[in-house]
Amino acid sequence: MARATYCRLGGVAALITGGLLTGASAASAQDFTFDLPAGTACAFELRVTGTGDQPEVREFVDQDGNVVRTVSAGTGQALTLTNLSAPDESIALRSNGTATHTTINADGTQTVTSTGHHLLILFPTDDPAGPSTTLIAGHYVYTVGTDGVFHVQRISGKTTDICTLLTP
Repeated sequence: MARATYCRLGGVAALITGGLLTGASAASAQDFTFDLPAGTACAFELRVTGTGDQPEVREFVDQDGNVVRTVSAGTGQALTLTNLSAPDESIALRSNGTATHTTINADGTQTVTSTGHHLLILFPTDDPAGPSTTLIAGHYVYTVGTDGVFHVQRISGKTTDICTLLTP
């Protein structure tokens, strides 16, 4: 499954908070469910379900009309994460405040700075290599290469290993 399918713009970092919208846009409800195969986000197959409104997204363009920066802010969606190998193992996360600033660099890479409560899913191809799914209440910065690979620069604040919590 391609990362964009589940808004892995924040890893599922800015990831779960929603895709980019054109122009200044009000938040809108867009519930979703997606499954990540075992070895992608956790050692087991992980289901992620989101409900509620997405944060508001604003785009900023240069003189040629190219998007050069986006800002996403709001309460985000309530998430439920389920270990599909042990369906009784599930975690519900309420929506919390979030802000994500994305700069589109001239070389096509992106630099993303997020604060608040975010779910960061790292794949085996990322740096550091996953599979990992982490709830972050704090601040983190990562870059996204033109190949879609995430490179985490720094994380500060409280982190919770979701894969460990969902392991029976």
